[in-house]
Amino acid sequence: MTRAARHHVPRTAAAILAIVLATAAPDAALAWGATGHRIVGEEAIAALPRDLPAFLRNPRAAADVGELAREPDRSKGAGKTHDSNLDPAHYIDLDDAGKAFGGPSLRALPPTRAEYEAALQAVGQDSWKAGYLPYSIVEQHQQLVVDFAYWRVLDAAERNHAWRGHQAWFRDDRRRREALIFETLGQLAHFVGDGAQPLHATLHYNGWGDFPNPKGFTTAKVHSPVEGAFVRASVRSAEVRARMAPYRPCACAIDERTRNYLAATHALVEPFYSLEKQGGFQRGDPRGAAFVTRELARGASELRDMVADAWRASATAKVGWPAVAVADVVNGKTDPYTSLYGLD
Repeated sequence: MTRAARHHVPRTAAAILAIVLATAAPDAALAWGATGHRIVGEEAIAALPRDLPAFLRNPRAAADVGELAREPDRSKGAGKTHDSNLDPAHYIDLDDAGKAFGGPSLRALPPTRAEYEAALQAVGQDSWKAGYLPYSIVEQHQQLVVDFAYWRVLDAAERNHAWRGHQAWFRDDRRRREALIFETLGQLAHFVGDGAQPLHATLHYNGWGDFPNPKGFTTAKVHSPVEGAFVRASVRSAEVRARMAPYRPCACAIDERTRNYLAATHALVEPFYSLEKQGGFQRGDPRGAAFVTRELARGASELRDMVADAWRASATAKVGWPAVAVADVVNGKTDPYTSLYGLD
């Protein structure tokens, strides 16, 4: 079920539950749409710092990640089990106070999805209804750190002549790891891109809904037109690139970085609806185009920064079993073959 497909949500917790359980029909709209997700993936990879591996810093890599960023949407319709489990990965329904369905606050999310689920169930909700986008981002970032750590080890081992007896295996496994890295990057790109869309971080995800509405915001279904047709008609990659922020490393855990990122997105919900009320998302209006361009640029900047941070974190990781330190392999201290190939 896409974010655009979900119906207006009434103000009481009981009514929220009833409506969400009753409305699960899919819609044609898919997050930012192909155009937006492709731009976020491409521009982030094209802007990676030079200390990242060369296989990621070329136009083909950027194009590949741009296409793979669409996969979490393209896989929709695989079946009820698949869709019901993964559709809520794309959003988090935050109320005006920044709480997920009246449960845990975005600023104080539990560290695991299991604990998040327990906190939601304590208020009569669950993560399949409230969404779990923060955990989607954190999970893929953590996987990327591991992927990069394995790549560092395999690359170093392949180039170490003292271990040339297994050089062919190191080379082949490095290539396999590179394929996995692109898959992980596509997943991370998609969810970080979703996180730049204000309608993926609010209960007001498709019109203001049946809530107090003193500012008279629209209750029409605005989600799909803005994400899809408006982006395709109004946004250009070069304009997104020009608005990207400089690289900003975060001296913080990925959980904190993700919360901060999504909190900034949530803060744009009212500005989005104010602009919509003024007609800013009518085709050809430069105000709406500027809003969407800024958000895609923020998503691309955040993705680039998360990828760079994952690469740097991987230098101090351990991989394999028994675990070997990346630094020990890079420094020629430990031959990783047994740990990587497996003792069983």
